[in-house]
Amino acid sequence: MIEPWQESAPGVLRLPSGRLVRGRALRRPLPEGPRPTHAVHLLGKRPPEVPWESVWLRWPDFRLPADRDTARAVLADAWERAADERVEIACGGGRGRTGTALACLAVLDGVPAEEAVDHVRRHYDRHAVETPWQRRYVRRFSA
Repeated sequence: MIEPWQESAPGVLRLPSGRLVRGRALRRPLPEGPRPTHAVHLLGKRPPEVPWESVWLRWPDFRLPADRDTARAVLADAWERAADERVEIACGGGRGRTGTALACLAVLDGVPAEEAVDHVRRHYDRHAVETPWQRRYVRRFSA
């Protein structure tokens, strides 16, 4: 079994089911400690290679995913993997796109869509989910 994230580590969000997911800013150095086993990179252009499994979800800064069906599938896969793996969700700054994706994972985990942004802001970053359209995307995201 893979050692899970430490709940007290920077950027780690505990979902109601107990799953732990790490959000982070790709512009900052990789935090010390264990590396992810699976990462979802939310960027407008292809990210650099990393030595762990990763998926690129095309998602321009301050926008929404380029392909919403693909986004749903990638996020559902990340949520499932978080039960047994160290999953990381990351964008350039670690707040807008990352917060939006984390809020979608919270919806998949049973948090009502209307409460998911507040949940992520309380437990991950108070500035997460930066735009009105990102908030609307989460409200319309269903489990």
